[in-house]
Amino acid sequence: MKKPILFVSVLSLLVISSVCMASEKIRLTNGEWPPYLSESLKHYGVASHVVESAFQNVGISVEYKFFPWKRAYTLAQRGDWDGSVIWTPTNERKKDFYFSDPVASDVTVFFHLRSTLFDWKNFSDLKNLKIGATLSYDYGKSFAENEKSGAIKVDRAVKDETSFKKLLKKRIDIFVCNLDVGYNLIHKMYPIETASLFTNHPLPVKEAPLVLLLSKKLDKNKQLIEKFNKGLKQLKDSGKFDEYFDASRQGKYKK
Repeated sequence: MKKPILFVSVLSLLVISSVCMASEKIRLTNGEWPPYLSESLKHYGVASHVVESAFQNVGISVEYKFFPWKRAYTLAQRGDWDGSVIWTPTNERKKDFYFSDPVASDVTVFFHLRSTLFDWKNFSDLKNLKIGATLSYDYGKSFAENEKSGAIKVDRAVKDETSFKKLLKKRIDIFVCNLDVGYNLIHKMYPIETASLFTNHPLPVKEAPLVLLLSKKLDKNKQLIEKFNKGLKQLKDSGKFDEYFDASRQGKYKK
């Protein structure tokens, strides 16, 4: 009789251990930045999906709550919430947060119509093109210097949507925009037949990593960021990470 009892006891411990692992939860602040983050998208956007899946890989569930950006940051900074998604890592933020490995990339590219033959390697290649851009947006030091000197011709509009309309009507030749934000807008603005007319050049104009922030006010977060990075690596190695972003760029996160 001892062996069956021992077997049942071990099995019970395994079940309890499994339940405890699955019930571990992390609370993260979130904000509106579609298609990366949004209450109106499936999985709360592609970056939210990546973070949730990476944590699930290591047995941790995620609770999100959406706030205005300044409040989302402050709540995480104080340790009222465990952390926040997603931010550009800076030396200033490093004082208060642990940074994860990159969850996404803030990649800025040139969009153009598939019917337009376009290639570039240097800003000198753009001198005969009319470039769409958005008022007050920063596209990096090189872009700013070339625009200021008049080496490139830039037509700035109030909104990204306006430039996509101009691009479709061939009133501009190319449009500089965040890669994922651009495709999200295209699929929001146009039916699939029209959306398929747009493409982008692969060479980035500007690129920066986007990471998960976990507050240094909470001792547990030093270990949690390591667990998260392990789960994120698993997600990337499995191919699901790329699948999520491919799906997002095809408009498949729309509810």
